[in-house]
Amino acid sequence: MLPHDFPKWRTVYGIFAQWKLDGTWQKIHATLVKMVRKRLGKRPCPTVGIVDSQSVKTSSTGGEKGFDGGKKILGRKRHLVVDTLGLIQSVAVTPASVSEDSGACLVLHEAHENNKRLKLVFADSAYKRNGLPAWIEATLGIKIQPVLRPVAMKGFQVLPKRWIVERTFGWLNNDRRLSKDYERTEESAIAMIHIGQIRRMLNRLEHMN
Repeated sequence: MLPHDFPKWRTVYGIFAQWKLDGTWQKIHATLVKMVRKRLGKRPCPTVGIVDSQSVKTSSTGGEKGFDGGKKILGRKRHLVVDTLGLIQSVAVTPASVSEDSGACLVLHEAHENNKRLKLVFADSAYKRNGLPAWIEATLGIKIQPVLRPVAMKGFQVLPKRWIVERTFGWLNNDRRLSKDYERTEESAIAMIHIGQIRRMLNRLEHMN
């Protein structure tokens, strides 16, 4: 179901798979993030981020999956660290049964490897468990600051900083290929997230000219 002007699907898939394995998709994505940030007057590497996760259903052909008891979803979980513009700094995909604190270890380690300037990450209360904030600060030098929902608050309300990563999840959901996890492997799921955001950032840069 490729567009008519594309090569044969085996050729297209071969390039996709090779770029997934050698990190090309990730490198293109990281380069575009820095370009967008600089175009908007920001430093290429942020000092502040937001971490969160999103559970999504998988298709019948999907690979490893798990059950998120809180969201009542059988599928996979996307763990993200984004900057204050909502641009993805690191991403991990796991079975939905993986806890937020376990997923945070994956994405915060990756974010730290990519950017040693990251010092503060906002999160919800799920990231306070199992001594995660103390361990992350001692190991990576990154402080996790919870943004908590006021006890008396009823109904939906936008919370400071946390709305930024929720908007990024909304961007993912707007890509048809990412409306659920259709991929057989978690590595392909991550590559598709990078590809979707590459397209979005290229469009954004074009409109900035």
